[in-house]
Formats: sequence, C-alpha cells, structure tokens
Amino acid sequence: MWRPVVLLCMLATIASCRNVPFLEPLSPDMINYINKLNTTWTAGHNFRTSDLDHVKRLCGTILGGPKPPTRYSFAGQMDLPENFDSREAWPNCPTIREIRDQGSCGSCWAFGAVEAISDRTCVHSNGKVNVEVSAEDLLSCCGSECGMGCNGGYPGSAWDYWVEKGLVSGGLYDSHVGCRPYSIPPCEHHVNGSRPACKGEEGETPKCVKECESGYTPAYSTDKHFGGSSYHVPKDQQEIMAEIYKNGPVEADFVVYSDFPNYKSGVYRHVEGQVLGGHAIKMLGWGVENGTPYWLCANSWNSDWGDNGYFKILRGENHCGIEADIVAGVPKN
Repeated sequence: MWRPVVLLCMLATIASCRNVPFLEPLSPDMINYINKLNTTWTAGHNFRTSDLDHVKRLCGTILGGPKPPTRYSFAGQMDLPENFDSREAWPNCPTIREIRDQGSCGSCWAFGAVEAISDRTCVHSNGKVNVEVSAEDLLSCCGSECGMGCNGGYPGSAWDYWVEKGLVSGGLYDSHVGCRPYSIPPCEHHVNGSRPACKGEEGETPKCVKECESGYTPAYSTDKHFGGSSYHVPKDQQEIMAEIYKNGPVEADFVVYSDFPNYKSGVYRHVEGQVLGGHAIKMLGWGVENGTPYWLCANSWNSDWGDNGYFKILRGENHCGIEADIVAGVPKN
C-alpha cells in the first residue's frame, strides 16, 4: 500500500514545484497572468468567463482526420519574401479581406475551407470571378464523409467534396447573397458587442437543401463551383509559404488551448491552459514581428474577436500543430 502513497506524494511535489496556480479559462486572472509574462502577444477579454462551453463548441475540427494526397515540393524553385499578405497581393479579390462568423456551430472546418476556396477562385481567375462560396452548402450537404456538421468535421474531406461534388455560392447570414447564404445567425463573442449572446448548447446542423433561396438565379445545379484538385501541403514552412505565394490562402488547423481565445494582438504562442479542442482557420500570409516569425490567419469568430478577426501565430515550429495539416486545392478550369 505504501507505493501508491509515495507516488501520489511525488506527483504532488512535482505539481507544487511548477508554482502556477489554477487559472480559470477566460477569467481576468488568466488574462493578467498571460500579460505579466510579457511574452510575444497580448491577451484581453473576448469572451465572458461563462462562455467556455460555447468556445469549446466553436472548436469543431476533428484533428488527424483524412487528408488528400500530399502534393510535390516546389519551394526550392521560389524566392520568397520575408513578409507576405494575400490581401495586399490580390487587392481585386475582396473575399480575402472578409471575416465570417460561424455562429453557435462547430463549423470551423467548413469555414476555413470555403473562405480559402473563395479566395483561390478569384486568384486563379485573375480577379474575373468573385464569389462567396457557401459554408451552408458544405456544412449541410457533405455528410458523414466530412464528419458531423455542427458537431465537428474534417478539413481535408471538405476540399475533396469541392472537387467531387462542387459548392454553390452563398454569403453571410441574412445577406441574401448567392444561392445558399449561411442560415445560422451570428452571435456576440465579444464581451461588449451588440450581437445576440452566443449559446454553448448544441444546435442542429442545417438540412441539405439542394435549391437556391427564392429569387436567386441560376438554379442550384448550375451555380456549382468545382475544384480541379485537392491536396495536403508538406509540413514545411517554406512549402507552406510557397503554396500561399503561388496559389492563395490555405486552410490550417491546430490545437486550441484555453489561453488562445483571449488573443488580442502580437504573435500567439501557447503559455498556459487546458486543451479545448481542434480548430480550423484560413492562413493568408506570414511575416516577422519584433524578431518573431509568424503566420497571419483569419478566424471565423466575427470581426470583434482578436485583432479585427485576425491573429498571428508562431511560425516554423509547428506550434500547436499549425503546420501539420495544411490543405488546399485549385479550381477547375
């Protein structure tokens, strides 16, 4: 009987040596702790302390899921700049600058995909085709092969679906833009915003309705946009940079810890907190800030969150797995 007691004592000693108090996620104590560390980023209030269940639900990516084939390497043939921002590289593609809102639904896997697909459709048409590809169509109609809708999905499968089945157009909630706009209302992630409060409970995934909203033409089947190929980008920062530089934004996913939702500015690196889940986002550039290399990413938690909806995360170390599951593709000619 003494051995378990000794083991418990040893574990308690190790825990006490760490000398870090329990910090309630999203609390002022956690935010103050992060900022006192004077690391590469600044924390602030984006959510109420009571919003933890909602934040966990927003992390709707099932990590380690199926991926398309890995594309060949070509970064060695390119001279890449130290800083790159897709918004500046392709100013005639307005979707690159758009921040969407997934509402109270774990649909980040679908949002990261359709955001990058929308951008690439414009980039590869030299600005001639500007379309908001429908998150609703992907979320509701890519069934079990993509996961569980609002309860989580696979980014790689989303890109495969674009190639195999195509996706119609569809803008933001209540926008009446495109064939199938998003039907889940935006909600207030920010503590002092004007949107309705976000809810943590599970909501139903929208039904797959293969028709456009009333008054929109052309018909659903005619409005489809297809991918020509989908692929996984090698886990190498030069290859990821080359992919963005050549073809436009990509989709990435990573492990979310409870310090991340408090992000306000700077280059995020995990410093404290528990795992909340997996999250997918759009990656649109890179750079160096105060000597720290970063990836520039667009979140789908509305423009009140973080740095006007964007965030930077440490580059080159596969931090939180950000470089391991990059997926992308090119539109069908």
